[in-house]
Amino acid sequence: MECEEARGLLDPFIDGELATPQELESHLAGCADCRAELSRRRDLVRRLRAGLSYHRAPPGLAARLAPSAVGPAPARARPGWRPMALAASFLLAMLLSGGIGYLASPPPASDTLAQQVVDSHVRSLLANHLTDVASSDQHTVKPWFDGRLDTAPPVSDFAAQGFPLVGGRLDYLDHRPVAALVYRHRQHPINLFVWADPSRQGPAAGSLERQGYNIRHWRQGDLAFWLISDADSATLARLEELLRGGQSSGD
Repeated sequence: MECEEARGLLDPFIDGELATPQELESHLAGCADCRAELSRRRDLVRRLRAGLSYHRAPPGLAARLAPSAVGPAPARARPGWRPMALAASFLLAMLLSGGIGYLASPPPASDTLAQQVVDSHVRSLLANHLTDVASSDQHTVKPWFDGRLDTAPPVSDFAAQGFPLVGGRLDYLDHRPVAALVYRHRQHPINLFVWADPSRQGPAAGSLERQGYNIRHWRQGDLAFWLISDADSATLARLEELLRGGQSSGD
């Protein structure tokens, strides 16, 4: 698939309207330019949807816009043209009064970061690149990050609790390199992104859902943690609980 064809499919892909998205996903896995374009379009859609406002029409508006209320159309005009024009003018005024101002403002930082987390998780699955270091031994995975990041992440294995450690890799989020620790629960791969956040200005703890993926995030000390998987939210909550305990114990 060429880039031009791929970009023509991005909008229906975002809307979930592609019946067979596998070919496009394969192209995205190997094309950084198209992934960047996909991220840009998703960001625009997200901002537009967040900025939409809905208002109930005032009483009598429909009657005033009806052809009988407007009067007979001029001889050369198409029947119904004036109501359509009035409605279009009304919508244009709404867009000009509110839409442009919103588009000029950036989306919330937490929303942008959540989409980056989703994109990185999907990319790791499409490219079959879950790990740079594949090991269930925390004493192998943690030292691998030494010299690659300013702060090595805490690493624990929870195989006994149903969350075996698979390995780790370097990733890139929020304009910085981050650690990605990979766990598995049954057939569900789980990415845990960890990075130093000494300013503690990032979003506080919370949970959300994006594109069918469950996400949980929190801060502990100077570190930020973002957990994502297609596993159910209760499963991720259990892993978060284990991770918080493991971090507190100094693993």
